[in-house]
Amino acid sequence: MDSLPFALLVAIFVAAAAVVWVAGIQLSQATDVLDARLRLGSALGGLIVLAVATNLPEIAITVSAAMSGNLEVAVGNILGGIALQTVVLVILDAFGKRGHGVKPLTYRAASLTLVLEGVVVVAVLAVVIAGSQLPQGLEVLRLTPDVVLIAALWVVGLILVQRAGSHLPWHEDGRAPDASPKPSKTGGDKKMSTKKAAFVFSVSALATLVAGVVLERAGDAASSQIGLSGVLFGATVLALATSLPEISTGLQAIRQGDENLAISDIFGGNAFLPVLFLLATVISGSAVLPQANGADIYLTALAALLTLVYVVGLIFRPQRRILGMGVDSFIVLVLYALGVAGLFAIAA
Repeated sequence: MDSLPFALLVAIFVAAAAVVWVAGIQLSQATDVLDARLRLGSALGGLIVLAVATNLPEIAITVSAAMSGNLEVAVGNILGGIALQTVVLVILDAFGKRGHGVKPLTYRAASLTLVLEGVVVVAVLAVVIAGSQLPQGLEVLRLTPDVVLIAALWVVGLILVQRAGSHLPWHEDGRAPDASPKPSKTGGDKKMSTKKAAFVFSVSALATLVAGVVLERAGDAASSQIGLSGVLFGATVLALATSLPEISTGLQAIRQGDENLAISDIFGGNAFLPVLFLLATVISGSAVLPQANGADIYLTALAALLTLVYVVGLIFRPQRRILGMGVDSFIVLVLYALGVAGLFAIAA
């Protein structure tokens, strides 16, 4: 795509974004039905089903980069997107449900299961930072200890979330008594059969995968023509493009009254993305995390900080809104803006 005119690249980017947006809405609706039929629960459904599906573009980009031996692209794509995907919660908070008297997103969701998911994200990111400091040459059977530990933490997180979804030794099983009620699934179940939901989910996931790759290619080519560096492109344009599925599915989930699914999709995706380092290591046969540069680690630390802000918000449930969003979302927005400014200083 590098030889295409800039205007055509922008048109391709917008068209692919539209496909991702529509597919994301269908993904959310199908996941809502599958959650109820398979009895996964909104949190676990977001953590596994929806999180993996909305991150299909990142999976494709990582596999392609690892096969070509371009591990820096694989690392930058994953770590550069986690912080921005956390900022998607700001968009969902500000635009998901508006009107006088509407409480912030973390107040309405209010679940210890979501707090647990946020803790898993921070734990995984801590291992990423530690793994980046390991030396090369630790590969055994095309694996390294850091990526194995990341995958193990993710699996343990799934088990804990599953247990938390069935029972927690807290009032209302970990849900605040005045949080949004669990949405009724009966209407959606009657309108869509399990087979149809699975078919819609599969087609929408495929559309997300193809359109996501097109987004990355068109955005990369366009950024090269305007002179945007690889690090800044990965942390801004590419991260935003590959976060479109999360925005689309999150807004749809909130309209369906399922704030837990919206937040769980973000936390679940952020916990899942570093697991792709295991895939990249197996494909390339080389240690991946030591390839991370200073900007990548900087963005990883920023993502952990933003996640912790939302974890605190889920625990303390602030009711005040600033500029149409919760206090926690406003703090995340300010921290991310400062973080991006620091990133420009690093890249300079």
